[in-house]
Amino acid sequence: MMKIQIVLGRTFLLAIICAMMCFSSCKTEQIVPSQEMPKDISGNWKVIKATRNGTDITNLVDFSKFQVAFNEGKYTLINKLPFLVNQDGTYSLDNPQYPFQIVFRANGTQPIPTAFNYPIVNGVRQLSLTFSPGCPNNTYIYTLEKATK
Repeated sequence: MMKIQIVLGRTFLLAIICAMMCFSSCKTEQIVPSQEMPKDISGNWKVIKATRNGTDITNLVDFSKFQVAFNEGKYTLINKLPFLVNQDGTYSLDNPQYPFQIVFRANGTQPIPTAFNYPIVNGVRQLSLTFSPGCPNNTYIYTLEKATK
């Protein structure tokens, strides 16, 4: 009889210890995702690399003076070169916090969407625009960096 009491006592004690461990170790932690700031592309951007169908054409064309200036929903082309649009106008991002597409709307024309990438490379913010002006067999990728005046 005493053996049964000892076994029951140990079982009861073990059950209490397990219950205490379960209640004390189960803490619900609520993870709140941080809000990403909207991407700010305002400023003047210059082409640092250009490819056509995967071939680097940066040195074939003088991109040094060409810039795209973004300011308050509007863009301005400086020293125009072949680009997705050939007139100044407005732009918008498909998602201000996580953009994957930028839409250019030249004054009086249909909107022109294009792939948009906004990476930081070697500590410097870049824009990458992928487009096919006219011929869909030719794909251009312009990589831009903020211009220092």
